[in-house]
Amino acid sequence: MVLDRKQPPAFQVIQEIQLPAFQTHTLDNGVLLNLVAIPQQPVLRIECIFDAGTWQEQVPGTSFFALKMLAEGTAGRSSAQISEYLDSYGAFLELNSGPDRASVVVYCLTKFLPNVLPVLRELLTEPTFPQKELDDLRNITLQNLRVNYEKNAYVAGVLFREKLFGPHHPYGRSQRPDVIEQLTRESVVNFYERSIQKRPYRLLLAGQASENEVLLINKELGQLPIDNGDVLTGGAPAIDDDGLPVLSEKPDSIQSSIRLGRRLFTRSHPDFFKMLVTNELLGGYFGSRLMKNIREEKGFTYGISSNMPSFRRDGYFIIGTDVNKENTQQTLDEIQKEIRILQTEAVPLEELETVQNFMAGEFVGSLNTPFEIADRYKVILLDGLPVDFLTTYIERLRAVTPDDIMETANNYLAEGSLREVVVGGK
Repeated sequence: MVLDRKQPPAFQVIQEIQLPAFQTHTLDNGVLLNLVAIPQQPVLRIECIFDAGTWQEQVPGTSFFALKMLAEGTAGRSSAQISEYLDSYGAFLELNSGPDRASVVVYCLTKFLPNVLPVLRELLTEPTFPQKELDDLRNITLQNLRVNYEKNAYVAGVLFREKLFGPHHPYGRSQRPDVIEQLTRESVVNFYERSIQKRPYRLLLAGQASENEVLLINKELGQLPIDNGDVLTGGAPAIDDDGLPVLSEKPDSIQSSIRLGRRLFTRSHPDFFKMLVTNELLGGYFGSRLMKNIREEKGFTYGISSNMPSFRRDGYFIIGTDVNKENTQQTLDEIQKEIRILQTEAVPLEELETVQNFMAGEFVGSLNTPFEIADRYKVILLDGLPVDFLTTYIERLRAVTPDDIMETANNYLAEGSLREVVVGGK
């Protein structure tokens, strides 16, 4: 048999997926533990998720520093001893803070969970926040920030979020050198005591784990006291901006960074999937219309993309690219042209099917490991989405029609509704 290389290989259209069910357990202290058990590999991840993001800050920056400082020393171990101990068991620690929540994450071999849990308990209950380590972390953060503020793309992202939500809103606030310099140990400790210490949290356990591991966790963490009292938050209403473009001139800059977009909605919105497919067609993947126009045809950029970040309480749509200064206005004009085409011309069925197949394949490809599956479940558990959100994901993508896309583009990408930020020049 002779292989005809002019014919593409056959492929199977993905219509649905099957995911392992998660189990829910309640520890003795009332903490909920969700278990995604996948036994193929002897590894697991245990994640403690707190409502301790920037939304809960009274003092800007304290969420980030409070989380990072948990591993800088406890009542029984120095930061070096914590690292050496975890390394001796091949364990890995992550400390993450975001707009809505923060998490303490440990990866380890299943057999070493009994050895790792005591350190995790110490991090949550006995951090000492040593001043020297705080000063070192502050200096490193300041150095990174000063480097980032020299980058047009970084500044454009900061200004864009401020434009959408306001500079003091938790979703619009970014780390700034002047704020970090004034941060005190007292404010960091206060955040920990108010938002993490003895506060309710959710446990997400993924990997080769069973009832035995749940019992071990309950023995170590389920006996800790939990205070379910109300917590003050630093959340604030988003501002109503003036709608005017933002231009940050940098005379010495060769390139301009462009950000264009608007506030949108969360994953629970009835138009989420329609907008998701519309976004993908416009700029969500390498074969998108913006890439074909602005990269391949015009040669203005190495890459242009659009995205739909979604938080617990809000979300937004953003188009981003970097171009030579002299091509800035033409790039903005071409973006608007592609949006108008989506608003006035039905998407060909073949193009829509290609995009839907790509999105379905990308979604399935993001479910290869226990940890990736747990990350998908985490969205459901923490944002209050229906339990079938994942299992019907592909079905909802494929239900989007050309008429839906035209309607969605007119509703959410209307002229005058998108906010424009340019750093560099026009």
